[in-house]
Amino acid sequence: MILLLPVTLALLFGTVILVLIFHQFFLVKHHEPKGLPSGTMGLPFVGETFGFFTPHKSFSIGNFLQEHRSRYGEVFKSYLLGSPTIVSCDLELSRFVLQNEGKLFQSCYPKSVSDILGKYSLMIVTGDLHKKYRNIEVGLINKFKCTPDSLSNIDKLCVSLMKSWRGNPLVLLSKEAKQFSFNLMLMNLFDMKPGEPLGLQLLEDFHTFMKGFVSIPINLPWTPYAKAMKARTRISSTLKQVLKDRENRKDVEVLNGPAKVDPSDDNLLKEHLRDVLFAGYETTSGLLSLLVYFLAQSPQALQNLKDEHRALRRKKKEWEPLNWEDYKQMEFTIMVINETLRCGNLVKFVHREAINDVDFKGYHIPAGWKVLPILSAVHLDPSLHENPSEFNPWRWSEPATSKKVIPFGGGSRLCPGWELAKLEQLSSYTISSSITGGQ
Repeated sequence: MILLLPVTLALLFGTVILVLIFHQFFLVKHHEPKGLPSGTMGLPFVGETFGFFTPHKSFSIGNFLQEHRSRYGEVFKSYLLGSPTIVSCDLELSRFVLQNEGKLFQSCYPKSVSDILGKYSLMIVTGDLHKKYRNIEVGLINKFKCTPDSLSNIDKLCVSLMKSWRGNPLVLLSKEAKQFSFNLMLMNLFDMKPGEPLGLQLLEDFHTFMKGFVSIPINLPWTPYAKAMKARTRISSTLKQVLKDRENRKDVEVLNGPAKVDPSDDNLLKEHLRDVLFAGYETTSGLLSLLVYFLAQSPQALQNLKDEHRALRRKKKEWEPLNWEDYKQMEFTIMVINETLRCGNLVKFVHREAINDVDFKGYHIPAGWKVLPILSAVHLDPSLHENPSEFNPWRWSEPATSKKVIPFGGGSRLCPGWELAKLEQLSSYTISSSITGGQ
């Protein structure tokens, strides 16, 4: 009896494998709707997932997309992350998908992403709940712009950061950029000064959280993913303590906004705050790091930036801070930021699912199929951008360029903090200049 147990288990496992293969390659493949884009479903179970997620440089689309686009066209079918998927490298289709959020398509991220971000995360929720939560988080972010000291806070942090580099033979910019962005969010949301114990704890836990967020989602105690899940719990606990401390000081301005959060709903409020901090920690700091990277390779762009800022400074009194009107005059600086967004591709693609059967430009997208608009493929498309892999801020002098990029997504899921992200980059130009050549 004991000897038969391994044989029985092997037969059972083999039967399950055969059933799954039969389902994917016979039932699914031979019952595909007509009108699907060309493509291949890849290997059993995994499809083409491993090829799709092969790492590559941010200013390229990688071998997988390059080969598939050459073979099948701008839009193709595949099997990714356990689901039949339509992959779009086409500007029109990608924009169509983004603009029809909640009508024809909805956000649909893998369960591993939902588990690590939480069920109330703005990336995960859909429909009316998404609209409500987006209003709340926009209100939290707009607090930055409504605060009279917001610009001076950015300036003070920039100066303080650069002073801390004096005498250091090596500066790890990525780490410094994350700390700068995160401290700025803490300062504006909680009036928390850099170096406060709770702030340092949050920064450390967010670092652990992000390592797990971009790792293979295996929830075993020693894996980055499992450690990230624990870090998320600690972040919530620390945020609860921060809110309690600020409430005692009677400066809980964080609750203000177009749609107010019920202070009694601690869990929901902590989710929103974690969302905002998550965006500030990763995407804004990533943009700053890429800005320095590209400027270091473009001396002429750096010189133009210096000339523009020096011209603005000559109009001001000594030590007089910049104001909103000054930032509006930074035309070339804005072009540099836009080009960094195009080349850097901080968000390479987004996850969507077709709610209904959709036909667009001759392609059929069945209801229930996943759709991946590849934003980086649009930004690096040679038919849209001349020499797309070249960092060229001057291309933004043509108004049409802005219609050929979608770095902040689109539709109702347009990044709620896109204006703030650009403001931080404008204000932190001094960091870029200091590293790439000084003033």
